[in-house]
Amino acid sequence: MAKLEPHKGGYYLWKYVPSLAAAIIFVVLFVCTTAFHFFKIWKNRARFCIPFAIGGIFEIIGYFARAFSHNNTASIMPFAIQNVFILLGPVLFAASVYMTLGRIISAIGAEKNSLIPIRWLTKTFVAGDILSFMVQGGAAGLMVTGSNARIGQDIEMVGLLIQVMIFALFVVTAIVFQIRTQRDSRFESGGGLIPWKRHLYLLYAVSLLIMIRSIFRVVEYGMGADGYPLTHEWTLYIFDSLLMWSVMVSWLIWYPGELSRPEPNVELN
Repeated sequence: MAKLEPHKGGYYLWKYVPSLAAAIIFVVLFVCTTAFHFFKIWKNRARFCIPFAIGGIFEIIGYFARAFSHNNTASIMPFAIQNVFILLGPVLFAASVYMTLGRIISAIGAEKNSLIPIRWLTKTFVAGDILSFMVQGGAAGLMVTGSNARIGQDIEMVGLLIQVMIFALFVVTAIVFQIRTQRDSRFESGGGLIPWKRHLYLLYAVSLLIMIRSIFRVVEYGMGADGYPLTHEWTLYIFDSLLMWSVMVSWLIWYPGELSRPEPNVELN
């Protein structure tokens, strides 16, 4: 029977025995959605969605490591793997989200309505995403050591806050673009063959889900190792796992694959 065991020196990596059933369920869910994402990428040649699919692989690895940890709570390797990969998966989702906005703007020829010049738009947000990725990745490594766990949690909060701020700026940029474009008589009927509003609403929905998850993670680490979120596993599955799976499903349902066309056939009124 699985039981909670300490790592070397009597330090407990886990505050509970991780659920085997819950981890396996999410491994299966993420395997299915990730497979569909790769199929969509191949079908639509949507290379800008590759980071999204890789994020799904990160989630699979993370939850597989959690499943393995069920009977290995004293082992640092699976603990470190699940910690790093589950934290970083959403950062890769965000990269595709940022690239999609630039493609929407370019596809309908509305560059002048962008708050940030189109040549800098994707670069700005992806650069912020890379910074968040590096900070969170480094912090996740520190959190697996007993002596530096608190420092790692504090650095992780910084990385998550960077992600939240970048997302907030991204949403503001998207909203300003939508307002300006709706006021443009050329786009008043919706932008012709490219349903740009639908694509924007997808970005809003996905951004909101990722932002909620990131805020939860900030609160989680802010409350410390003995706080309620880090001592009760259900909070992770509700405010991270389920939300990130919903992000992948939403992206599949309203897939922006048509934006992969080099020269979309757009009709303006």
